[in-house]
Amino acid sequence: MIDNRYALETPEGIDIMLTPAGIGVRTMAFVIDLIIRGAILFAASMALQFTGNMGDGLFLILLFCIEWFYPVLFEIYRGATPGKKHYGLVVVYDNGLPITLPGSMLRNLFRSIDILPFAYLSGFIAILCSKQFKRIGDHVAATMVVYQETPSKVEHFTVDELPQTTLSLTLEEQQIIVAYAERSHSFSQERLQELANQLEPMLECRGKEAVIKLKAMAAGLVGKA
Repeated sequence: MIDNRYALETPEGIDIMLTPAGIGVRTMAFVIDLIIRGAILFAASMALQFTGNMGDGLFLILLFCIEWFYPVLFEIYRGATPGKKHYGLVVVYDNGLPITLPGSMLRNLFRSIDILPFAYLSGFIAILCSKQFKRIGDHVAATMVVYQETPSKVEHFTVDELPQTTLSLTLEEQQIIVAYAERSHSFSQERLQELANQLEPMLECRGKEAVIKLKAMAAGLVGKA
């Protein structure tokens, strides 16, 4: 399976994994948003059909607002339109930060180019030619549509004893220890001890005591201790 994820390192040294959304899921999200916009406009047309020329003018104003500000409002307040939210997508800047008003307005302004010559053909081609599946508006605004990562919930291990640990660990070592604790439920006690014994020089213990110490360290790292 092709993995198009890539990591961004923050100034704090934390790796953020971003998974760009492909053209398939973005098309389905667009269809949902299109249905929502169509339903709003249909309801408005029914309500304004008896108001004559004034109703026609109000409908055109509403049409303009829906077309240009529907995505902007949802992106700056919720990170994505309802269609994208339905599929777990969010719009962010290339550095992983949440999109703001200027970026959202810029990327949506360029939809007028993405739509050319018809049916978003330019945007479709741009997405296919981009590793991050960016349309023209995304290239200009330095944004992209990615899958929203759900916060990691470390619930697969329990700690009965919490020995004091004062080891200085690198980021990679911290990730390994947390991964060990998260997967501990799928290993036998013998396998857990075997893996923990490989860290004997660092833990200064072996066997069951090493397993307990590793779980305690993981609990501290993820805030369970």
